[in-house]
Amino acid sequence: MLDDRAKLLLKALVERYIADGQPIGSRTLSRASGLELSPATIRNVMSDLEELGLIASPHTSAGRIPTARGYRLFVDTMLTVQQGQFATQRLAPDQPQKVISNAANLLSSLSNFVGVVISPRRTTLFRHIEFLRLSDRRLLVIIVSPEGDVQNRVIFTGQDYSQEQLVEAANYLNANYKGLTIEQVRERLKHEVESLRSEIATLMQAAVVASSDAISETQDEVVISGERNLLAVTDFSSDMSHLRRAFELFEEKAQLMRLLDIAGQAEGVRIFIGGESKVVPFEDLSIVSAPYEVDGQIVGTLGVIGPTRMPYDRMIQIVDITSKLVSNALSHHK
Repeated sequence: MLDDRAKLLLKALVERYIADGQPIGSRTLSRASGLELSPATIRNVMSDLEELGLIASPHTSAGRIPTARGYRLFVDTMLTVQQGQFATQRLAPDQPQKVISNAANLLSSLSNFVGVVISPRRTTLFRHIEFLRLSDRRLLVIIVSPEGDVQNRVIFTGQDYSQEQLVEAANYLNANYKGLTIEQVRERLKHEVESLRSEIATLMQAAVVASSDAISETQDEVVISGERNLLAVTDFSSDMSHLRRAFELFEEKAQLMRLLDIAGQAEGVRIFIGGESKVVPFEDLSIVSAPYEVDGQIVGTLGVIGPTRMPYDRMIQIVDITSKLVSNALSHHK
């Protein structure tokens, strides 16, 4: 699509715009690229790049700025990353939630933007379960994990059970389902529900739902650090509507979860550039993200959110090293 000269000029324009934040004119681009080309030749190439949708001209300037498509081409084909700059950073093994919080702070402090981490997806194991009859069709479910964590949940059933029936059901469940995760129990129930006695199947399904609900209520799924850093970013501070939209995204944690969940579906660092797709709904924001692991299994995602005009090479390093630090800290914590 582009010849080498056009690629070099686009690369120089993106790098200069990221550094300065000002639209790039032909003379500036000539100096930045190091090519001995006439201003007329550079203007012709810039015109071609604009027709391809890679750069655009703001109304207030004769210079050009990268578009989302231009950033994407730059990131995918022209970006070079130097490794090892942040090798001295550490995340000490600790309680998982503290590791996550420290990681969000680390991402924010290194990037000077916003650090976001999705907490590890917890899988609760059953060690013991009890049902306690509170009143007609109203039960207390008590679920104990292997670590001793206790979850209590009040549920309502379609029929009434005696305490003797509840004890019998709990004994069966403890004998046949303990040590399994909620997901494993849910999957087994799909195949075994017809062979189980109806009251046991019904109570087990109710217990699975109750346990899932308890986890979702107690788990802080998204940890955000450094939102105020955006106040110092010229791209946002000069336009309060941009800043307001960014803060609305941080408040809508469900949307952040969806964004980072998409990133967690692939290995390695991924870059989402605002305006190029529906993944990132705001043209002003980009996300650099990566999944992290516990004992070799991907359990969450972390990343940096900042302006589209961000130093992507540096952000890639920050996110990559932090994902490795989190993986190590959580895998070593037992």
